[in-house]
Amino acid sequence: MKLVIQGKNIDITDAIREYVTQKIEKAVSHFQNLTMEVDVNLSVSRNPRITTNQSAEVTIYANGTVIRAQESSESMYASVDLVADKIARQLRKYKEKRNSKKAQTKVEAGTILEEAPVTEDLIGDRTAQLPPEVVRTKYFAMPPMTPEDALEQLKLVDHDFYMFCNAVTGEINVIYERNHGGYGIIQPRQPSGSNGNGNGHHSNGKVERMSSIHKA
Repeated sequence: MKLVIQGKNIDITDAIREYVTQKIEKAVSHFQNLTMEVDVNLSVSRNPRITTNQSAEVTIYANGTVIRAQESSESMYASVDLVADKIARQLRKYKEKRNSKKAQTKVEAGTILEEAPVTEDLIGDRTAQLPPEVVRTKYFAMPPMTPEDALEQLKLVDHDFYMFCNAVTGEINVIYERNHGGYGIIQPRQPSGSNGNGNGHHSNGKVERMSSIHKA
């Protein structure tokens, strides 16, 4: 397992590095077969109005799935403790759902399922050209998935939204948590002259949406 520790507005001392390594390795010890890489980002906010200004963020790349957790407190060591516990719960939930899906999947005799390869080098020789306001860039694999799978991924990354490649349409979609409950999906508009009318509607006048996805 590859463990990368980075810091923002904080000096990563040997003591902090050793503590993070110990806590994170313990948290993922039962999931070594799933975990490929673990990125840990420690940061301290310079805003004096924020009392819980010391944050620990853990991102795990597990067989093409991204699992993320973040916690903040007044102490970096406490934040590391909290995020280690949280990422362990996230991994346990992911493993349980993964095993459940395997048990429910029935493959007909003679059928061979071939997984699309996911490249390990997500950046390649690209150089990000970003506006000065953008302070961080993330690259991640985007294997095709259903909206239902994207919803599960959204819950794992602990974000308000998740971008994915729709396995049905081949388009890039965004699933997000709505302020008033439930989840929504953002899809590209159909160009004029296609099946849609350019306003996000199909020719039958109905808006395409994920009515079956609700907040658990």
